[in-house]
Amino acid sequence: MDVNTTLATIYPREATILAAACACIFSMVGVIGNLITTVALLMHPKLRGHVTTMFVLSLCVSDLLFCSINLPLTASRYINEEWVLGPRLCQMFAFVFYANEAVSLLSMVAITINRYTLIAYYDMYSQIYTTTKIWIQLLLIWLVSFGLMVPPLLGVWGQLGLDHNTFSCTILPKDGRSPKKYLFVLAFALPCVVIIVSYSCIYWRVRESKRKLEGRSKLSGQTAREKEEDSRLTTLMLTIFLCFLACFLPLMIMNVADDGIRYPWLHIIASILAWASSVINPLIYAATNRQYRAAYGNLLKICKNSPVAKRTTWGSRTVGHSSNSPNYVEKRNAKEKPTKL
Repeated sequence: MDVNTTLATIYPREATILAAACACIFSMVGVIGNLITTVALLMHPKLRGHVTTMFVLSLCVSDLLFCSINLPLTASRYINEEWVLGPRLCQMFAFVFYANEAVSLLSMVAITINRYTLIAYYDMYSQIYTTTKIWIQLLLIWLVSFGLMVPPLLGVWGQLGLDHNTFSCTILPKDGRSPKKYLFVLAFALPCVVIIVSYSCIYWRVRESKRKLEGRSKLSGQTAREKEEDSRLTTLMLTIFLCFLACFLPLMIMNVADDGIRYPWLHIIASILAWASSVINPLIYAATNRQYRAAYGNLLKICKNSPVAKRTTWGSRTVGHSSNSPNYVEKRNAKEKPTKL
C-alpha cells in the first residue's frame, strides 16, 4: 500500500478540507488580533507600565509567531495531504511549534507567580519585580523554551521530521530514543501543575484575607480600587489559562489514548481546538477586562486622530499607578493617585 492510500484511509478528505480552512481563518484572525493587542498594550500609558503586561506581550508575540508561521504551513499540508516543502522547513516547523507552545505555558506560569507574589508578598513586590528582573525572566522563558528543542533539532536526542502516517512535522524517535514524553512533562504537565497550585493558593489567600479584614478599607497597604483592579486582572489571567487548557488538553488526550488514529475526526477537531488557543486571547482581553478594552479604544482613537490630536491625547492622559508597576511604591509614596479608565 503506498503512502497516499494510507493517508486517505487515516484522514477523510472532508476532514482535511475543514482543517485547512480553519488554519487559514485562524492564521488571518490570529495575526490581526495579536498584532493589534501588542500595539495597543505598548501604546496605552497605563497598561504599558504594568508588570503583567510584559508577560502578556510575551504571550502575544508567541501566538503571533504561531499564527504567521505554523498555521499557513499547516494549511498547506492539509490541502495537499502531504508535506511538500522539504525536510529542512519541516524541521523548523516542528521546532517553532513546540517551542512556541512552551513559551505560551511558561509565560502563563510567570503571570501566575506574579499574581501570587502580589497577593502573598505585597510589601516585597516592587523589589522582586524590577525592570531588570522582569527582562531576565522573559529572556529565560524564551531561551528555555527554544533550548529544550535544540537536542531533537540537532538529532542528539530524537529528531525532528515528517511522520508519513499523518503528514505532520513532529518529534520522531532516533535509535529507539525520543524526548517527546520528557518534553511533555517538562514543558506542559509541570507548568500546568504549577499554575493550578498557584491559583489555588491565590484563591485561599484572598478568601482568608477577606475573612480577616472584612469591613476594613485597605488590604496590606492597597486601596480598595487597587485591590479590585488586581482581582479583575487575576481573574482574566485565570480565564486565559483555563481556555488554553481546554484547547490543548483534547489534543494531548487523543495523542496518548488514540496513537493509532482510529478516530481521525476527533484528531482533526482536537487539532483545530489547539490552533484556536492562539486566536482567542485577544477576544478574552476585550470581553472580560475593562483596562484592555480601554487599550483597544485608545489605539482606535490614535489611528483616527491627526498627528496634533494624537499628541494632545497622549499629553492629556494621566498615567495610572497600579500595584503592577515596578515603580509603584515610589509613586505611591509621592501620593500620586491612580487614574480610573
